[in-house]
Amino acid sequence: MTGKRQDYITWDEYFMAVAKLAAQRSKDPNSQVGCCIVSQDNKILSMGYNGFPRGCSDDEFPWDREESDPLKTKYIYVTHSELNAILNYRGGSLEGSKLYVSLFPCNECAKAIIQAGIRTVIYDCDKYDKTPSVIASKMMFQAAGVEFRKYEPSNRTLTIDV
Repeated sequence: MTGKRQDYITWDEYFMAVAKLAAQRSKDPNSQVGCCIVSQDNKILSMGYNGFPRGCSDDEFPWDREESDPLKTKYIYVTHSELNAILNYRGGSLEGSKLYVSLFPCNECAKAIIQAGIRTVIYDCDKYDKTPSVIASKMMFQAAGVEFRKYEPSNRTLTIDV
């Protein structure tokens, strides 16, 4: 055979797969979300997944979604994948980068994305699109000039033995 291989994955497939792989590190029993931040020249800058902050034991803090006492739910403790990826970055600026994420960012992550200078968000799932949090995210992204677009899956299956 001559010439290059034709069935290689696209950049979008590659980076969304990395985000989804990062999500597999999450210990959240309900939602595993992953994120991959990429430079303008397609180099991975940082990754993150949803989980508790460093030093906060995932055996001691709650994973519950519903409880009468908010201190007994995961929501006020968990750091989202996007914020983790931003905070995990050890380089200089994230200005002009792209963010691949398996779930559309909440309003709090949208603020961090905008402030970090990330210019494009590519998301896989938008299941909370009708919630005030996601509506606010989209409003802020539009106001700040952050492009966001849905990932268009190729429906290919990649199998990786680990």
